[in-house]
Amino acid sequence: MSKRIAIISDHASPLAAAGGVDSGGQNVYIAQVSRQLARMGYRVDVFTRRDNQDLPEVLEWTPRIRVVHVPAGPATYVRKEELLPLMGDFAGHVRDFARRNGGYAISHANFFMSGLASIELKRALGIPYVVTFHALGRVRRLHQGESDHFPPERLDIEEEVIADADAVIAECPQDFDDLTTLYRADPSRVRVIPCGFDKSEFWPITRALARRTLGYRPDERILLNIGRLVPRKGVDNAIRGAARLARTHGIEAKLIVVGGNSDLPDPALTPEIGRLKQLAAAEGIEDRVIFTGRRSREFLKLYYSAADLFITTPWYEPFGITPLEAMACGTPVVGADVGGIRYSIADGETGALVPPNDPDALAARLAELYSDPARLKVLGKNAIRRVHGQFTWQKVARSIAGCYEQVVRQPYPLTGDAACLPSRTSPSWSPAAAAA
Repeated sequence: MSKRIAIISDHASPLAAAGGVDSGGQNVYIAQVSRQLARMGYRVDVFTRRDNQDLPEVLEWTPRIRVVHVPAGPATYVRKEELLPLMGDFAGHVRDFARRNGGYAISHANFFMSGLASIELKRALGIPYVVTFHALGRVRRLHQGESDHFPPERLDIEEEVIADADAVIAECPQDFDDLTTLYRADPSRVRVIPCGFDKSEFWPITRALARRTLGYRPDERILLNIGRLVPRKGVDNAIRGAARLARTHGIEAKLIVVGGNSDLPDPALTPEIGRLKQLAAAEGIEDRVIFTGRRSREFLKLYYSAADLFITTPWYEPFGITPLEAMACGTPVVGADVGGIRYSIADGETGALVPPNDPDALAARLAELYSDPARLKVLGKNAIRRVHGQFTWQKVARSIAGCYEQVVRQPYPLTGDAACLPSRTSPSWSPAAAAA
C-alpha cells in the first residue's frame, strides 16, 4: 500500500503537554503511534484542531511526520464537549487538504468526532479508514449520568462511524465487548490492539536517586497517581484509601498527585485540585497529599521510580497508559478492576486489582503489600517483564500497521483472530496474542 497515512485527532494534539483536562492518553497514543509508523517508513499527517493562533497550518514535527492544524472555530481552547458544531468545518478542511496533497492510503480516526472527518474522506475521495474511539459515549453515560456533557448526538455518530468504518480498533477485550454489545459492531471488523509504553522514555531509576532528585526522603512511604485531574479518574478514592490506610491499618504514606492544567497546582486553573484538597483536609491527611501540577514527560520516570506503589482507581477506563509506564519503571500498580486496567495488571503478579470506588478495599490491599517489602520487589520485577513482553509501542504500531495493510488489501470484513477472539474470561487471552 501507499506509505501515506492520515491520523485524525480532533481535540488531542501530539504536541500537547499531558495531564490537562482534555490532554491525556489519547495525546500520547497519537504521538507514539505516529512516531513508530514513521520509523517503519510510513509518512504520517496528523490532523488536529488549531487551538492557538500562533500555530502554523503545517508543522514539520519530526522526519516523516507533519502536524496539520485545522482551522475550525476560534483559534483557542474549546472544551471537547463543545466541539461538535465545529466538526463540519473541520472535516471539510481535512478533505480539501487531502485533495490538494494527493490523498492518503488510509485514515485513522481517533475519537467519535474525528470519525466524521474520516467519513468525509471516504465519501469524497474513496479513502478507507479505521477508528479508535478511546472512550465510548454509552459507557460514559452509564458511569457519569447527567454529569456527561457531550451532546446526545454523540451516540448516533458513534453508531454511524462503527457501521461505516473498514475496521474498528478496540483497546482491550472489555472495549471489544462494549462495541459488539452496546453498539452491535460486527465482530469480524473489530481488532483488539492495546496501548503501550515507550522503552526509550520509561525505565527503572534507583529509588534513592529518584527521591533525592525530587526532594523526597529515602525512608518515607510514597504512593503516586499521575493523570488527568477529572472526577472519573478516582483520585478522591485514592485520597480516601490513603486516609484509611493510616486510620485502619496504622500505615502513614504520602500521596503524590501529578497532573493539572498548569505547572503549579492552581485550583483556579484546575478546579478538581480544589475539590481534592478539601477532601484531603476533611480526611485529616492534607499534609500528606501533595499536588505537583503537571510535569513534562521526561520527568515522569523520576516520579514513577520514587514511588512504592502507583494507584489508579478510575470509575471506568478504556485502557489506561499510566499503569504501563509505572510498571516499566519497576513500580507495582494497584488499579481498579475495570476496562483495560483489568488486563494490563496481572493481579498478584505485577500489582493488585481492587473494586472501583471502594477506599476500604484499596487500603486493605495497600496494607497487605506494605507488609511484605520482599514481595513488592518481586512484583516490580514481574511488572518490567510483563510490559516489555506485551505492551511496547513498537508492538502496538506493528499491529496497527498490519490492520491498515489488511484493510487496504482487502476491505472489510476482516478475518482471523478478530472473528474468534477469546472471551475476556478466557485464560488463553493475552494482549500480545490478541494484537498479533
